[in-house]
Amino acid sequence: MKGSFSRVWLPVIALSLFCPATWAAAPHRAPVVRAEKPKPDFVAEKAQAHPIPFLLGTNPSTYKPLPRQDVLITHATVLDGAGHRLDEADVLSRDGRIVAVGQHLDGGSARVIDARGRWVTPGLIDPHSHDGTYSMPLTSIDSDSSDVSELSSPIAADTWIEHAINTQDASFLYALQGGVTTLQVLPGSTPQIGGRAVTLHPIPATNVAAMKFPDAPTGLKMSCGENAKGYYGGKGMRPNSRQGEMANFRDIFSQAEAYRDQWNHYHADPHGPPPSRDLKLDTLAAVLNGDLRVNIHCYRADDMAEMQALATEFDFKITAFHHAVEAYKNTDLFTRTGTCAIVWPDWWGFKMEANDGIRENAAILDAAGACVTVHSDSPVIGQRLNIEAAKAAAAGRHMGLPEPPEHIIKWITSNPAKVLGLEDRIGTLAPGYNADIVIWSGDPFSIYTKADIVMIDGAIAYDRHDPAYQPLSDFQLGRKAGVAQ
Repeated sequence: MKGSFSRVWLPVIALSLFCPATWAAAPHRAPVVRAEKPKPDFVAEKAQAHPIPFLLGTNPSTYKPLPRQDVLITHATVLDGAGHRLDEADVLSRDGRIVAVGQHLDGGSARVIDARGRWVTPGLIDPHSHDGTYSMPLTSIDSDSSDVSELSSPIAADTWIEHAINTQDASFLYALQGGVTTLQVLPGSTPQIGGRAVTLHPIPATNVAAMKFPDAPTGLKMSCGENAKGYYGGKGMRPNSRQGEMANFRDIFSQAEAYRDQWNHYHADPHGPPPSRDLKLDTLAAVLNGDLRVNIHCYRADDMAEMQALATEFDFKITAFHHAVEAYKNTDLFTRTGTCAIVWPDWWGFKMEANDGIRENAAILDAAGACVTVHSDSPVIGQRLNIEAAKAAAAGRHMGLPEPPEHIIKWITSNPAKVLGLEDRIGTLAPGYNADIVIWSGDPFSIYTKADIVMIDGAIAYDRHDPAYQPLSDFQLGRKAGVAQ
């Protein structure tokens, strides 16, 4: 014991005589066994190995433009999608882009298309389509068990509609024949959160990646009102009421806030294991982060106000209310928030929440200064978006709100481009924009007019007078070509 004391404490006592501070600190000093802080490059590598999942990109597009050539369209009546009409005008495209719109343009070696007596517009854009999931023909199997929605839960935020799309659906090519060059395919509206949308070009393809609009922002589909509470309530599940729907929304977005904060904290200080991955919360954290464009199926004015209150509470933006049959009752909501109203001209009375729909809805919203867009929601209407816009404009004209064709064309070109986040690339005929162009046989708002030529990225995708540019899907083989069913 004495020897042990001498070996341990005598050196300490001796040292303290020469350095008292050491003696004072000795009883409090623990053995120094510290792990070195990770070097900056190690921290960065670890963060890179576990990136924030809701910031990850979508499956990449493999779309390649069809064979194209430079084109000069001459002597046309041009509606440019920006509110202008030009008579006896020319449109020049090179390398898939618009180069000039004006008169007496020099196209050089470009192919010349004489459009004398015809009209030219940007390619039409359908912001709400179910093509590829509600396929034509729609069989009883599709009706009983379609791919348009995942119905196992009212919160299907982890699903992506692109995983369900049948590219052989003839609806895509019928839409192309109707002048549609871009469309957004959305999940259905039975779940409260139906999942992620996808933006496509309606061209022949064997897989959806080959149709995907390159680098297009991704949309999310949400739904309020009768559908979710009727379906899930009928099965004894929540929600069975509108208040149940809102409680579900607030619960899942509260979880998404916490999830987003966990990942942000980990990415800022990546020590220890990363948070557990949750695919539903990935999607909703991306909404909160502003990386997904929120599209909400909603009919009644009060429901739209409630959904806007939800968006305010959780600090996200609603890009568009779809269907929005009572939007005319609350135009201030749209002008104040910048949310677009995506409407039909005359769907009414097919369900309780559609009973107050009026034909003048679009015109009233437009007159108030709101962003207005016409959509299909149906493969049949998807072939005739120009006529849907014409009907909505006619209703406005009858109530004393006339608008000229150069304004109405925005409802199916530049306004839906804004909904898709592509307003700087499509929807307008102006230098630098993609050469998505339709040459119409006459006034595009006449029931007698047809799309003669449809161009996507400067390539002729459809020509009504040339069988070489009249693509068919597998569903159409053995049927008379070009006849919509």
